[in-house]
Amino acid sequence: MSKKAREILMSMRGKVPQIIDIEAGVDLLHSERSYDVILQVTVESMTALEEYQNDPYHCGVVKPFMHAQRESSVAVDYEI
Repeated sequence: MSKKAREILMSMRGKVPQIIDIEAGVDLLHSERSYDVILQVTVESMTALEEYQNDPYHCGVVKPFMHAQRESSVAVDYEI
């Protein structure tokens, strides 16, 4: 599942216009405190973040797949 999840996440590149940079990775250690997949997305502003969160491809393809696969998730949104 993790490899497919990474592919789905990375498929946003070029399809979600608010994304400046995107990186997704699959956990290698599988420790007790590990999550399986990480997504890091860079957007230009808080407005772009809101647009990204409501983007049709993100909401119609990526979110449904990830929500169907996940056991749990965490998020951190921050400004650089």
